[in-house]
Amino acid sequence: MSRNLSLGFSLVLVVCVGCSQAKSQPAADKDDKGVFGKKTQDIGEFDKNKANQVVSDQKIHATDPVTSGLSAYAPMMEKISMIEITHALELFRATEDRYPKDYDEFMTRIIKENNIRLPVLPYKGHYEYDVENHELKAVYTREQAAKKDGTE
Repeated sequence: MSRNLSLGFSLVLVVCVGCSQAKSQPAADKDDKGVFGKKTQDIGEFDKNKANQVVSDQKIHATDPVTSGLSAYAPMMEKISMIEITHALELFRATEDRYPKDYDEFMTRIIKENNIRLPVLPYKGHYEYDVENHELKAVYTREQAAKKDGTE
């Protein structure tokens, strides 16, 4: 019970911190340490054939109740980002009667025109847009994914 309460409080705290950041902040500086409160528009094009990449399952892999809030940060930020992009894509589809035809149109019409800035992911994770499936993915190298999930 107390573990669930601790995890629940941590999730609420993470969501509040992530949502309270203004969209007008500049893109994250890659030289700075830490990711909390930083935003980015750096989104790559997804390549399903790229070796050594893992697409996040957006699940919380918390094993230690003390650090469960930190373990929840990456999956929560990933999920919030996916919801924001899915919403923007569905609005685009509703007005244009189609999805963006390619990566460049996605970046121009969805990200730039809406001034969407996504939370910087920990463990050097990055966002990639899957043109074929019309969805945003959080991608990590195998080593980064193992650190994020606590399985290294």
